[in-house]
Amino acid sequence: MAPVKIFSLSTCSHCKSTKKLLNECTVQYDFVDVDLLQGEERAAILEEVKKFNPNCSFPTVIIGDKVIVGYKEKEIKEALGI
Repeated sequence: MAPVKIFSLSTCSHCKSTKKLLNECTVQYDFVDVDLLQGEERAAILEEVKKFNPNCSFPTVIIGDKVIVGYKEKEIKEALGI
């Protein structure tokens, strides 16, 4: 299975829904709650997010080489092959 990474905000309901979906599908993923970072670390992560999603909106989900912006259950499941 392709690696999964989520750039999220700790207070974002769409981000929480995305993590919940992945947990329910027993998909392993890495995530970064960008709003909990500070200083240079936060700036560096925001630059990384902009490479995938120039609008820098959340959640930004990367599944292999596919980028999904927002909570889009159907697209996420398709990208995962579920």
